[in-house]
Amino acid sequence: MSVDMSSKVVLVTGGNAGIGRAASLAFGAAGARVVVAARREAEGTATVNAIRASGGEATFVPADVSVRADVDAMMQAAVAAYGGLDCAFNNAGILGSSWIKTVDIEEDVWDRVMAVNLKGVWLSMKAEIPEILKRGGGAIVNMSSVAGLMGGTLSAAYTASKHGVIGMTKVAASEYSGEGVRVNAVCPAVIRTDMANDAFLDDPEMAAQVTAMHPIGRLGTPEEVAAAVVWLCSDEASFVTGSALPIDGGLLTR
Repeated sequence: MSVDMSSKVVLVTGGNAGIGRAASLAFGAAGARVVVAARREAEGTATVNAIRASGGEATFVPADVSVRADVDAMMQAAVAAYGGLDCAFNNAGILGSSWIKTVDIEEDVWDRVMAVNLKGVWLSMKAEIPEILKRGGGAIVNMSSVAGLMGGTLSAAYTASKHGVIGMTKVAASEYSGEGVRVNAVCPAVIRTDMANDAFLDDPEMAAQVTAMHPIGRLGTPEEVAAAVVWLCSDEASFVTGSALPIDGGLLTR
């Protein structure tokens, strides 16, 4: 099924790398005008250039989603560039400390994970929803994780933040779906990104163990998550809201 986003303005936070970059490219390929927001300008500009090279339209906006002023400026830039906002993928996130027990997490690490992964999603929706309402409705997809749907060990801050994203997604969906704003979350398992490489995949033994957790027999790709995000933002998913969609190669069936 081909998704047509040609009349849409889409904002992607953390759109410079990994899943965010794949989603930005996928939205561009579907015809959307894409606002790529990220902290690292060189990578964000490279993503924009790749969209333009494929015939799409895109612009880069520097932003740290944990900072209210940055988020407000990000939204102002999107409206200035394209006149409004139809959809958003709130993807920006960090892992923080991994493989550390709950009581050993440093307070500053905990605070930074919550600031980016949870507060950043809230600040982004706080800015996005009023603009989407001005357009008569649209869709938001928030980045959670399978860690938001299960427990585990050695990742308390990340897991707590991703559970929080799902709760916030459900509340926002309940509040705004009747006004035409659908809000969903995606929950990937381990996807081949730089973040996963740093956490799991640079060690061959650990990479094998992590891969074995997925009954499908492999890890996911950023493009597979991006396809789900684009679908959730499209009219093809018009009756889907308040969901937390696993994209996990069967990991949660274990």
